[in-house]
Amino acid sequence: MSAHFVMAVRVPDADIDRAGHVNNVAYLRYVQDAAVAHWLARAPDDLRAAVTWVVRKHEIEYVRPALPGDELEVRTWVGAPAGATWERFTEIRRAGEEKPLVTARTVWVQLDATSGRPRRVDAALVARFG
Repeated sequence: MSAHFVMAVRVPDADIDRAGHVNNVAYLRYVQDAAVAHWLARAPDDLRAAVTWVVRKHEIEYVRPALPGDELEVRTWVGAPAGATWERFTEIRRAGEEKPLVTARTVWVQLDATSGRPRRVDAALVARFG
């Protein structure tokens, strides 16, 4: 199992801002969509029912613009957990290119789905994603 998860995105016209490139809110959506897709691809049904995630912090660096119709690769992976938080990294690139257009670091908080209280990220979960 690869530690990286890759999601393809073709930039729709609706994501283009007045400057003619992808709007920063659309990039944030790509980051979040990739995180959710990664979770759904790796977490079994019982775990999905037991926990939920909320964002504590997003840090995004916009390096180069994406343009209408670009084929993008949104690559995400997890970092180190700390208690109930888990950092996640994301790079957005044009398909076939190595230099990122956007880099992001997000801190997620794992919550118990029933109580809504923070739940420690355990070693079994880390092993499933890393």
